[in-house]
Amino acid sequence: MVSDFHFHLPDELIAQKPLAARDGSRLLHLQRTSGHYSDRLFGDFPDMLRPGDLVVFNNTRVFPARLYGRREGARAQPVSQRNPAARDFLQGRIEVLLTRQLSTDPNDWECLVRPGRKIGVGERLLFGEKDELQAEVLARAEFGERRIRFQPSFQTSNDFFAALDRIGHIPLPPYIARPDSSRDRERYQTVYAQQRGSVAAPTAGLHFTQEVLDRIRHRGIETAEITLHVGLGTFQPVRVDQVEDHKLHSEPYFISTNAASAVNRALRNSSRIIAVGTTTVRTLEHAIRVGAGTIVAGPAAADLFIYPDPETGFEFKVVKAMLTNFHLPQSTLLMLVSAFGGRENVLAAYKHAVSQRYRFYSYGDCMFIE
Repeated sequence: MVSDFHFHLPDELIAQKPLAARDGSRLLHLQRTSGHYSDRLFGDFPDMLRPGDLVVFNNTRVFPARLYGRREGARAQPVSQRNPAARDFLQGRIEVLLTRQLSTDPNDWECLVRPGRKIGVGERLLFGEKDELQAEVLARAEFGERRIRFQPSFQTSNDFFAALDRIGHIPLPPYIARPDSSRDRERYQTVYAQQRGSVAAPTAGLHFTQEVLDRIRHRGIETAEITLHVGLGTFQPVRVDQVEDHKLHSEPYFISTNAASAVNRALRNSSRIIAVGTTTVRTLEHAIRVGAGTIVAGPAAADLFIYPDPETGFEFKVVKAMLTNFHLPQSTLLMLVSAFGGRENVLAAYKHAVSQRYRFYSYGDCMFIE
């Protein structure tokens, strides 16, 4: 049952902003065999690694995917201040979150829109003080997403994303109850981010600094990078009662030849493979199944739903340890972590984290599960 993954979390423990230092977070260390947990600091993480380990990162890059604009032709009308949603609709104000580029054409997107019920197919949407970007709603999808096509005055993908960089906003998660700021452009991004394409950060990676990465490599620990672009699945609520009835949106990923070789070599040598973040776990576990026991380089899309099946469990074929942030109650990410660490172990660790006032979610503290 989805309700089996509920836990109580006081609102004040939801981190609303990053710490002054990236690597200043606390770390809860969970040993999944025994269920024993202990309080540590993220600065201890490099020393918790062993010779021969392979640490795998997701190097996706968040782009300013949230746009604020207006509906073409809408006129401002005086309405009650007690109903901001109605006010925004009547004044034509809209919010668009780009979730997936639908083709190589940078103007063709799937997105979430607000107010969702009011924006119909055929409407034109305008963004920026000078209407730098314009879009037409082409279609409606199953869960309220829209397919939109931008019609800017730009001809190349570089020009489109340059406009997005100017007028777009960093898509902070809804549980961060504040507008995004200029600081978020740097802090809601890993220091090793390279490949643009995510609408949410792989948050376990937010703790790393270049100094921490150097400490890991100076100890002789091998590292590798894959790319999975975080999309709508991150924002998708679980709408069913039975866990196994939930279906995930697929998310595109790419594994380089070097990364595939490193993971395959670690598998042959029975080395410990440590995934930084749930997105890395999903990528590796999906890839090993697609490749029938071998990681194959190249592009693919992951729709693998990892959860602790009460009868069969879940067999992790690649990942032997993981670093992860703390996740929402009844979320697919908490289910993935529970499949890896054991539901009872993880929920007990979460209860301890609440009692010790750890910081939760994207800008919060982290767990190392081995």
